[in-house]
Amino acid sequence: MTRFARLLAMTAPALLVAGCGTSNSGMEPVHQPVVQRSDYAFDVATGGSGLADGEAQRLAGWMSSLRLGYGDRIAIDGAGSDSAVRDAVAAEAARFGLLVSDDVPVGDMPVAPGTARVVVSRMTADVPGCPDHSRVRGVDLFGHTNSNYGCANNSNLAAMVADPADLVRGQTGGAATDPVVAAKAIETFRKGQNTGGAPLTASGTKGGQ
Repeated sequence: MTRFARLLAMTAPALLVAGCGTSNSGMEPVHQPVVQRSDYAFDVATGGSGLADGEAQRLAGWMSSLRLGYGDRIAIDGAGSDSAVRDAVAAEAARFGLLVSDDVPVGDMPVAPGTARVVVSRMTADVPGCPDHSRVRGVDLFGHTNSNYGCANNSNLAAMVADPADLVRGQTGGAATDPVVAAKAIETFRKGQNTGGAPLTASGTKGGQ
C-alpha cells in the first residue's frame, strides 16, 4: 500500500463523520430563536351602552383562562366608535396590567352585528432543533463548529425575554427624553454626604479589676 493510499484510508472516516450532521461553518450559529404569534378571539354581545348583561363576567373568565401577562396584546374588532365597549374591555384588561391596542389583527371571519370581537395576540419564542448533537466531535477538515453551537445561549434568550416581539423588531426609544431624570442618579451621588467625612470618635474597653 502506497503512502497516499494509507493517508486516504486514515482520513476517509474523518471525512465521512465531518460530512454528517448540522452544518455550522461560521461564527454565527445556525440555531436562532423563532418567534411565532397566536391569535385568540372571543365574541361578546354589546348592549345599549357597552357590553350586554353578563358579558363582562364571561370576558373576565376567558381572559383568566388564557393567563394573560406581559407581552400579550389585546385589541377590539367590530366595536366601531362605541367608546363604552372599549372602556368595558379596557377595564377587564387592566386587571391583568394590560392596555387595549389600536392595531387589530386581520381575521378570517366577519364580526356579527350586535357583537364585538376581543382578540388576544400572544407571541412565543423557541429555538427549534435544539439540543443538536448530530455532528460527532472529532477531526473536522471543513472548519465546522459543534452542531450544538449556539443552542444554550439562544435557548436561554428565548426563554427569558419578557416580550418575544422584541426579538423581531426591538424597542423604539421615546420621542423625547428628560435630561433631569437621566442625571438624577449622578446628582444624588454628588450631593450625598460622604460617609467617611465624619470625625472619628474615641472608644475603648475597660477591663475588670
